[in-house]
This record gives sequence, structure tokens and C-alpha cells, in this order.
Amino acid sequence: MKYSNGLGYLIGEGFRSTFKQKKMTSTSIGIMCATLFIFGVFFLLGRNVNFVMKQVESQQGIRVIIKDDATDSQIKDLQSKLQSIEGVNTVKFYSKEDALASVKQRFGSHQELLDTYVEDNPFPASYFVTLTDLSLNEQVQNEIMKIDIVDEISTRNDTISNLSKIANTIQSGTLILLIILVFISLFIIAYTIKLTVYARRKEISIMKYVGATNAFIRWPFIIEGIIIGIISAFLTLGIVALVYNAVINNILSSSVMQTISVSLLSFKNLATELLGVYLLMGIGIGVLGSSISMRKYLKV
Repeated sequence: MKYSNGLGYLIGEGFRSTFKQKKMTSTSIGIMCATLFIFGVFFLLGRNVNFVMKQVESQQGIRVIIKDDATDSQIKDLQSKLQSIEGVNTVKFYSKEDALASVKQRFGSHQELLDTYVEDNPFPASYFVTLTDLSLNEQVQNEIMKIDIVDEISTRNDTISNLSKIANTIQSGTLILLIILVFISLFIIAYTIKLTVYARRKEISIMKYVGATNAFIRWPFIIEGIIIGIISAFLTLGIVALVYNAVINNILSSSVMQTISVSLLSFKNLATELLGVYLLMGIGIGVLGSSISMRKYLKV
């Protein structure tokens, strides 16, 4: 019962301190929201870039040119061999006729120039192979070239390499940004809470002299940091949702997006994950900031 009463007192003190120091609490929440918002922008950007990358990966692939003297059974068997290679996602067959039709399409209104090739089709049959991961491009190519009936392979190595670099850069940049923002926010939140602690330094000293433990004194401030973190997380999530939906709707309705075959993630698909990250960051920064700001005044 005593433990229950003591816990209730500490939580009550945390809430009382949070809403009593309205100006400092508002400042802390504002700083936290700004930090979380900036991180959220890069977080959502990173998730969408990765999502687009996956779509582009499914469109990028390797054209496997088949030798002209390959038999139908060998061509059919080739499909199974390609699908068994690690890193291969999909395998689609294009006959000689499909290849000719594709070239004709590129000629547009001058397709009749290729009519002479209908009887004697020089275009080879091929398989178009997409990858599960663009970083496996070179490995998959090496395995494909070991197959006898493969004449050559055609791929956009530069494009695939650049896409992989972009994805890695976005991921690394988001992680570095997170670390920087956490340190900046931690410093500012700690300093802001320290002002609250300073205003109550005499009260803390008296509590120390009458026998209160450091934990008993510290917990209301830690709870205050948790409350600030939770409020900031939900408030920022709402702001980010409004901004994100407005921006995404404008992007998706643009003529550019309507001409390319990629889509973007809806906020509904990201809300739970982002809220989890916000709560983790908000509560973590709030608790650390409170703990750091208390050190000096607990030494009596």
C-alpha cells in the first residue's frame, strides 16, 4: 500500500510540475516537436525512396540473350535454371516474335520498314530477369553466363549501381541525421528542464536534508520528461500527417507522377511505425534530459 501511495505521489508530482511550469513545458514541447518533425521528414523521405527503389528494382533487370541454335526444350529448361539462381526475382520469356514486335513499336509510323524481317527474323529470343536485390546484380550475371545456351547478357549496370548508391546514401544520411538531432534535442531539453530544477533547488535541498532519496526526488522530473515526450510524439504525428498528406496528394496528382509507373506510400502505412519511433525518441530524450539536468542539484 505504501509503495502504491508513493508511486501515485511521484506520478502526481510529475504531472503537477509539468502543467505548473507552463512556459517551460511549452518550450520543451516546442523544441521536441521541431526535432521530431525534422526527423520525421527525413524518415518519410527515406521510406518512400526505399519504396520507390523496390519498384524500380522490379523494373530493372538483366536481358538474357539465347543462342539461335537452342532447342525449345533447352529454352524451357533455361527458365528453371534462371529461377534457381539466388537473387533472381522474376523470369519472363520473350520470343523472337516478341523481340521484333518491340523493335517495330520503337519505329512508330515507320514499322513497315521491318516487314522484311517477318520471314527471316534476326532478333534473338531472350529472358528478362529481375532481381530481389540490386546489389546481387554482378553475382547473378556471373551465374547466368555459366549456362551453355546463353549467348550474352544485356543490363544497365550503371543505372543499377547508381540506384544502389542512392539507397545506401539515404539510409546512412537518415541514421546520421537521427544521431545529430538526438544530441541537439537532448542538450536543449536538458537545459530547459534544468531551469525548472533550478527554480525548485531550495525545495530539493530541503528534501535531501530531511532524508529523501535521490530516486524519490528524481522520479517526478523523469515522469515530467516522459509526459513531455509523449505529448510531443502525438502532437508531431498529427502535424506530420497533415503536411505529408497534403504534399503527397499534390505529388500524385502531378503530370509527372501520372506518366511514370511508381507510387508512394500512404501515411496510413507509415503511421504506426512513425509513432513508435516518435514515442521511443520522445520518451528517451525526455528521460535522459531530466536525468542529466538533476545531477548537480542532487549533490548536497
